[in-house]
Amino acid sequence: MKETAQASPVALAPGGHNDRKTSAMTNVMIDVRPDEPSLEQLRACRDLHITVTAAGSDDEELARTHDPEMLARQDILFCSYLPTNHQAMTRLRLVQITSAGYGQLLGLDLPARGVRVCNAAGVFDVAIAEWNVAMMVILARDLRQMLRNQDAGHWVREARFQREVRGATVGLWGYGGLARQTARLCKAIGQEVWVLTRDGVKPRRETFIVPGTGDVEGVLPDRVFTTDQKHAFLAGLDFLILALPLNSSTLGIVGEDELRALPRHCLLLNPARGPLVKEEALLRALREGWIAGAALDTHYHYPMPPDHPLWKMPNVIMTPHISGSARGPFYLKRIWSIFTQNLERFISGAPLLNELSVRQLEQ
Repeated sequence: MKETAQASPVALAPGGHNDRKTSAMTNVMIDVRPDEPSLEQLRACRDLHITVTAAGSDDEELARTHDPEMLARQDILFCSYLPTNHQAMTRLRLVQITSAGYGQLLGLDLPARGVRVCNAAGVFDVAIAEWNVAMMVILARDLRQMLRNQDAGHWVREARFQREVRGATVGLWGYGGLARQTARLCKAIGQEVWVLTRDGVKPRRETFIVPGTGDVEGVLPDRVFTTDQKHAFLAGLDFLILALPLNSSTLGIVGEDELRALPRHCLLLNPARGPLVKEEALLRALREGWIAGAALDTHYHYPMPPDHPLWKMPNVIMTPHISGSARGPFYLKRIWSIFTQNLERFISGAPLLNELSVRQLEQ
């Protein structure tokens, strides 16, 4: 498969950077699986010194200890997790991570050290949005039971297996990239889209986006609710999709009060972070019928223990955190596109893509 519409990285001119006013060497450490064409492009720039430390296997997401003398020379770091001895990186000025979530960076005092940070928001939006739509259809038509019927050789044609999702009201709690692409797909299949945010919906600039996806201008929602309208938002939904980052202000943001506010026929989808929903409240809601069911791609334990009650619930679909995955076919090209563009933007003084604010990094 090819992603023919993928944005090309900003070109790094061989022999020197565009608009650069100094010839000083920039040291770049790459602790991520290489995308060979992108890496060769960087190596062709004589004012970049590239150090590649990742082995190219699936352990690149583990924090590791590196040679402190080598770390002390680095200006820019492309990684999943900072090295365990990252304090040795006294020259560090820019970190590009490979995930949209950035919990691994909290408490590291990076802003105080003068380090700017960018995440990989946008890389997983298409895949997660497709998972959202798939789960809505699977839950609405009770595909799990149809498969059980197939395994047992039962010919059952009940009305519940013939439902449609067109016309349903889908609530997106949060309106970042994955929510915007989900909204795009929902509108295409005839659903009404409601959004709940702290400050309303605004255009989204200086963020990575796969061309032809999302909602850059913020015009797709049919209704927008702010935090003080939360109960009105929840009360009108057929599907609730969580699209929030996990931090100190969102931990357990969905509890008993929120789950009871949903209609009993509502279905919950959580592709964001498991602990956004209080675990005991979710178990009670599913057991006692406060909501009709749930699709969960993010969890309370990794891996989920085999005796956890969610595995056995007939109204729950659990997937092993694969709605947006580093093993997806476009993952590597997309994260390297963000990094290559941000490297050029950083050196030329242009705004960065997906830059995290000081407030985000200090939560």
